[in-house]
Order: sequence, then C-alpha cells, then structure tokens
Amino acid sequence: MSQQTHIPRLNYMQQSPELFKKFFEFSNAISAAGIETSLSYLIDIRASQLNGCAFCLDMHIKQAKIHQERELRLHHVAIWRESPLFTPRERAALAWTEALTQIAPTGVSDELYAEVREQFSEKELSDLTYRVMAINGWNRANIAFRNVPGTHDKAWGLDKAGLA
Repeated sequence: MSQQTHIPRLNYMQQSPELFKKFFEFSNAISAAGIETSLSYLIDIRASQLNGCAFCLDMHIKQAKIHQERELRLHHVAIWRESPLFTPRERAALAWTEALTQIAPTGVSDELYAEVREQFSEKELSDLTYRVMAINGWNRANIAFRNVPGTHDKAWGLDKAGLA
C-alpha cells in the first residue's frame, strides 16, 4: 500500500494573524457565554467527527479529558443516540450540532427545534448555535490547511491529558 503525499499547506494562523486573533476572541466569547464546559466539548467533538477534522477532534478530546470527562462517554459521542450515557440536554445539543453541521435541504425541522427548546432557554439556544458555528469554522480552516493533530499539544497544555 502506498502512502499518499500531500502538498505542504500554509499556516493560516501566521498568514492572517488579525483574523485568527478575532476568530479566537469570538470563540473565547462563546465559551464565556454560558453553555457548560462539559457540553461544549461534546459539541466540538461531534462536529469535528462529522466534518472529519482530525486536528480539532484530537484537541477537543484532550481538553475534555483534562476537564475530567469520562473516557467511555468520549468513545460514545459518535453513537450518542444509542448510548445511555447522555442526558436529555446533551442529546438535544448533539442533535442540534448535527443538524447545523450537516444542514438538510429542508433546513432544521420544527420537531427538532421544539425538542431543543425543551432543554435550552432562548439565550442558551442562541449561545449553542454560535458554539456550533464556531467549531464548524475551526474545522474548515484546519481541514483546508491540514493541521496535524497534536502539533500544538505542549504549547496549549494538551499534553496534560496523558493521551500521547
């Protein structure tokens, strides 16, 4: 089996430092907005799985582990519908994440909207939507420029996850 070679990609963080800084600030503002940290990691992990973003998936699993997320739940994010390990609020957030990450031609159904509204206040749903928007943006940048998982672990403190 031959290994596929790729054209080296640019470092978007260095090439557009002001835009990177603003998007990073936007993401930090979302993190401070009120969606609980543990739920934020589940959202980021699920969107990254759906988008196939290895860099973000690696990073958010390590962040979740550092913040004491149970390992089995991390393994179950991909099968959250069948898993008994998630609360109704988490299930609603994961369903919303999937709907906004893989937008159907018909948009987001009224049924899903009603289900999510049962678990989230209007402000929380707005914050949740921004969270999904942000991770999808990060996924697209990291996929476009093929950032290698784990390359910033030490600088970002992700080596503390113990998942070398």
